[in-house]
Amino acid sequence: MRVLAIVHEDDAGPGVFADAARARGDELVPWRIAGGEARPDDLEVFGALVVLGGSMDADQQEAHPWLAEENAVLAAALERRQPVLGICLGAQTLTRAAGGTTSRLATPEIGWYEVRLTSAGRSDPLLGPLGSSFHALQWHSCGFDLPRAAVALGSSDFCPQAYRLGETAWAIQFHAEVTLADFESWIDYHAARPDAGDGPADSGKLRTQTRAEIDGWNALGRGLFGRFLDQAALARATR
Repeated sequence: MRVLAIVHEDDAGPGVFADAARARGDELVPWRIAGGEARPDDLEVFGALVVLGGSMDADQQEAHPWLAEENAVLAAALERRQPVLGICLGAQTLTRAAGGTTSRLATPEIGWYEVRLTSAGRSDPLLGPLGSSFHALQWHSCGFDLPRAAVALGSSDFCPQAYRLGETAWAIQFHAEVTLADFESWIDYHAARPDAGDGPADSGKLRTQTRAEIDGWNALGRGLFGRFLDQAALARATR
């Protein structure tokens, strides 16, 4: 199965999701939309879409005109029930494509935060195997409000963390895909540019904690994406 990966920044790529795809014999095809790459000719040939993170906000269409095209692509995917997984910024653009809203958070989430699943989340095919709660690696200053038809799957103390639309689309706020190298590049960037937006309160502490926990976190991410690919393959077989 071919899966389109919508990439917004080079250090926010598919990460360990690529491992899960390779293990299944699937192919992730990157579309660097923010870098000006042309849209693939026929999006319907892809078995699924995964929409990744980025430092921009989902409502900054004036600064990032490509966001309008991304919203249109995601709205069309939802209309034809093409499987979609949105991560962080990708969750927020998916939300807007589905008619929901996004906004800045009163308190950014940068670091490790507890995510608690709802009853629907505990029975969800992607998130259910994670248990009733888990600690998740986060880096975001914006969040989403659930679209009208969405089923809430999880939340933190600060904002909604996950939802499902129908049987084929998921949004998660946490960075299940991120590798240690990419996450540390975000820390390094903000350490060198303290005025470049929200960064961690204690870079050294976050780096140490992340190095201690990243192996388990990456295993969680591979499993989650593998289950998404399973659902996408099932949807493709029954379409």
